[in-house]
Amino acid sequence: MTVETPSKRDAIVSALLALAAERDWHAIEITDIAERADVTLSEFRDLFPSKGAILGAFSRTIDRAVLAGTSDDLAGEPARERVFDVMMRRIDALTPHKAALLRITRGLQCDALSLAALNKVAVNSQRFMLASAGIPTEGHLGGLKVQGAVLVFARTLQTWLHDDDPALARTMARLDRELRRGEGILEQAEDLRRLTAPFRAFGRALMERRASSGYTKRRTEGETNDPAAAI
Repeated sequence: MTVETPSKRDAIVSALLALAAERDWHAIEITDIAERADVTLSEFRDLFPSKGAILGAFSRTIDRAVLAGTSDDLAGEPARERVFDVMMRRIDALTPHKAALLRITRGLQCDALSLAALNKVAVNSQRFMLASAGIPTEGHLGGLKVQGAVLVFARTLQTWLHDDDPALARTMARLDRELRRGEGILEQAEDLRRLTAPFRAFGRALMERRASSGYTKRRTEGETNDPAAAI
């Protein structure tokens, strides 16, 4: 088995991005990538099982670049400002690959299975992006925060891909709007959780009462574990 080396792995990622800047996503074959990266198909297979896996590796490379630049300068700023800064730094890291990302996005926009797989990659990335902004991602709203961050960034990315202004005014305005909308959704979710707290407490008490009584002890003499006994 070929030993995995960072240089070959990086070469494959770079090859896919270069090809994606030149042609449609579905026109890129794995043989094209191997040839451009100057690796054999055997080496390619040992490193990546698919084009999607290469995109996952690229996403992790962007994660590392953003996380390496994290500073404490905004530690005292509101949460929205901290997240705004992190997401704009992610866009900065993506900028050299904008042409490739535009074609990739177009190629995958109607591919539900690929989008679902990439969403998992995005969830992992945004969990770390939020952590770098000092946003907790555990607890009852943790999952909502992370998936919300994925949606915020995806929508902002759609604007960025067509924003030719070097100052990225449209992109920043879109990001600000999406973050404000996300804050509103989280506030509503928190309000709903507080309103339903008495009902959840009542439900837990009821289940505990049933569990401690003989209500759930259904086995009596003569009953068996055979599912057919219920017929």
